[in-house]
Amino acid sequence: MSRLLFLAAIVAVIYWVLKSYRGRPTGGGDRGVEDMVRCARCGVHFPKSEGVQADGKYYCSEAHRRASAAAPRQD
Repeated sequence: MSRLLFLAAIVAVIYWVLKSYRGRPTGGGDRGVEDMVRCARCGVHFPKSEGVQADGKYYCSEAHRRASAAAPRQD
C-alpha cells in the first residue's frame, strides 16, 4: 500500500512540474506582443512604440521624420 501511495505522489509531482513548464511563454520572459511598423523614409521595420509618428506615418527616428518633412522621398 505504501508503494502505491509513493508512486501516486511521484506521478503528481511530475504532472505538476510539466504543467507549470507548459504554461510559461517561450522567448525568455513575459513580454507582450507588439505591432511592427515600417519607416516611411527608409523602409526598416521596428516596434511601434519605438518610433515617431507624424501625419499618420511612422518613422524609425526623429531625423527621418524631419528629413521627410523637408524633402519627401521620391520612388
